[in-house]
Amino acid sequence: MLKVLLVDDDTEFTEIACQIIEFLGHDISIASCLEEAYEWLENNTFDHILLDFMLPDGSGLHLIDHIKKSNDTPYITLITGHPLVKGLLAGLCGPKVNYIAKPIQREDLEQALTRQSKQTSETKHNSTLAKKHFDCLIGESAVMQEMYTMISRIALTKANVMLLGESGVGKELVAQAIHSASNLTTKNDAELVATNCGALAKDLIASELFGHEKGAFTGAITKKDGVFLRAGNGTLFLDEITEMPIDMQPNLLRVLESNKITPLGGTKEIEVNCRVISATNRSIEEIAQNKVLREDIYFRLAVFPINIPPLRKRKEDIPLLARVFLEELNEEYNRSYEWSAEQIQRLTDYDWPGNIREMRHAIHRAFIMSDPDSNSLALPKDFRSPFSSITEKQHNLSAGRTIEDVERELIKVTLDDVDGNKSLAAKMLGISTKTLYNRLHAYGEFEE
Repeated sequence: MLKVLLVDDDTEFTEIACQIIEFLGHDISIASCLEEAYEWLENNTFDHILLDFMLPDGSGLHLIDHIKKSNDTPYITLITGHPLVKGLLAGLCGPKVNYIAKPIQREDLEQALTRQSKQTSETKHNSTLAKKHFDCLIGESAVMQEMYTMISRIALTKANVMLLGESGVGKELVAQAIHSASNLTTKNDAELVATNCGALAKDLIASELFGHEKGAFTGAITKKDGVFLRAGNGTLFLDEITEMPIDMQPNLLRVLESNKITPLGGTKEIEVNCRVISATNRSIEEIAQNKVLREDIYFRLAVFPINIPPLRKRKEDIPLLARVFLEELNEEYNRSYEWSAEQIQRLTDYDWPGNIREMRHAIHRAFIMSDPDSNSLALPKDFRSPFSSITEKQHNLSAGRTIEDVERELIKVTLDDVDGNKSLAAKMLGISTKTLYNRLHAYGEFEE
């Protein structure tokens, strides 16, 4: 039995949490603010402290700082309504501090108190059972299930699709999934032809897309079919579509409207019948604001837009992906490395700003650096790359910042995340709107 101190001002949550913790067989005490928590700690010792990050009289980090100065060494689990807390506080609180986000289930509390990985037993048992949806996509999270449904629906049509998502989320794999599902639906064996619009020289774009006749320009010594024609009745994947020069886009628009192309140097129109899947790592807002894609082109390409979630939004899929990547490397190099529960948790805890591509790269590098005579994989101490540290700059705080700085930064990031909606921000932070306004008033610069 553990002695647990729950520090949270949310009475509804504390009532439910107490019932769960008592059901699990632990002794529970409650404090609704820092002052009450200090009083409990004066005359009592606790094995575990469940601590709300933002309290009416200050930040939960003040309590952590207080405990560090004492001789007590309880485990601490910070409770928050915002997942960014984990990234913001990484490395500041030490190894005995964990994080869980509201809404919290019984399993979350049980795993926090026993300090077990959510995936320890279940994922190990299912390590060889990871299903590849459409033969290429891995993940069982709710956001991935929703995307699988969209892929199944779009496969019944020939509508053009635009894939939106950060770099490294697997846009080409999603394009392959749509193509495979379409082939299965039509019982066809059509091709998927891909080209990267951002990698083409401006004077070669028309030739790459529409082809050219022999002698059409200097160096055109033979006839060449463009990607529209080569795709046939299948799928054309235009990656980095927003990197196509704006003055070249009217030529693409005409093809999308007429389903006909005219090769450079040619005089006859040729009908084409492929589905166009385009992709970009820019958001819709950025596309519109920076005018990198004509509006009429967007509506032709994005008949069915799909937002691919970043890896940090589907962390429950990380253990599945990690095991599949490692199994593939083991098979390729005849090794027998295995993940430990702690390593899986480390992979899951990291936010992977470079998404699946970055995680695969990190696992591959760890694989190369590990002892070939051992079954243990040696993960690096720090996953961050020079690129990811730049990407994460607003979601990480270095050591030496004050508690007020950490709290202030979290509020700022949360407000940015919800476009300044203070009611929603307060809900995400797990505090009342009044408490949020009190903090904003204290900061001054965030006050309306």
